[in-house]
Amino acid sequence: MPTTKPIRTGIVGFGLSGRVFHAPFIATNPAFRLDLISTSSPERAAEASAQHPGATIVGSPDELLARAGDLDLVVLASPAHTHLEQGLAALEAGAGIVIDKPFVPTVVDAKKLIAKAEEVGKVLAVFQNRRWDGDFLTVKKLIADGRLGNVHRFESTFERWGGANRDRWQDTTTIEQGAGISYDLGSHLIDQALQLFGPATVEAAELLIVREGSVSDDDSFISLLHSSGVRSHLTMSRAAAQSGPRFRVLGSESGYTVYGLDGQEPMLKLAQWPGSEGYGVTPQADWGLLGIDGSEAGLVPVPTEAGDYPAFYAGVAASILDGAPAPVDPKDALEVVRIIERAHALSAAV
Repeated sequence: MPTTKPIRTGIVGFGLSGRVFHAPFIATNPAFRLDLISTSSPERAAEASAQHPGATIVGSPDELLARAGDLDLVVLASPAHTHLEQGLAALEAGAGIVIDKPFVPTVVDAKKLIAKAEEVGKVLAVFQNRRWDGDFLTVKKLIADGRLGNVHRFESTFERWGGANRDRWQDTTTIEQGAGISYDLGSHLIDQALQLFGPATVEAAELLIVREGSVSDDDSFISLLHSSGVRSHLTMSRAAAQSGPRFRVLGSESGYTVYGLDGQEPMLKLAQWPGSEGYGVTPQADWGLLGIDGSEAGLVPVPTEAGDYPAFYAGVAASILDGAPAPVDPKDALEVVRIIERAHALSAAV
């Protein structure tokens, strides 16, 4: 039976993920109450207190998880190699969990978490927030409306210039621990491709280390063949001085190309949270183009759908309060991990 009590929530970690991609949506959704935040950084603890004065700040994940029995939801905004242990602890304490991507490093770990969540009857959702990117929603709509015809190739590129290695877990932990660009940004690209075109096998993979001192792949390419016949070419990098189109989709009737990244992340970094003016709106200058090169009609700008990251936590609330399905099925995330593991095996065999 639905309850009017707020969903008592704790966040493990207050780095970029906890601070930017989780706390703002919990704070602005009245279904939730942010009770606990763990961070070992004094600077981040001060920032957490300033942004969320109603929350108690603790110094370690263990301190927060020791109090998980008093929570309804624990958000793991922590490194991938900690997710299994922390997730099992939260579930055993009686709390549901949201796990940031990468979900976990291995399919074996994913199965353990899914089995535990089913055993205790608690929500497990993986934070594949880029299902709610405006550009991705636009591609999804163009395909559903038939404006591209039969799609035969989907190109998805997510590249950044990371500069030299830094003292952060993404640069210092290994592939076996779920680090590397294929686990990080690749989790988004693979999930989006599977959502659009269904199950897939890995046709080819180039998972490279190009920056001096890197211990996991930082410049990678994965080619998928979907059972629907579509081929997805996925490119991800932490070492790209220039980036290609975010999406290029080729069909029997038309094509669609869009550059740049969804604008929700930069707004969130500036503390322009959901409800702020212009949140999720893409300026017309950044709209993608639909059409055929050299045709009489030419290439036509297509309004980008509004980005909607808050929809994820609205779905989590519906799962906890009303028993609705999780907004991201953890079995979808398991399949993403399966593909990443296969890509690493193929790349290592070359």
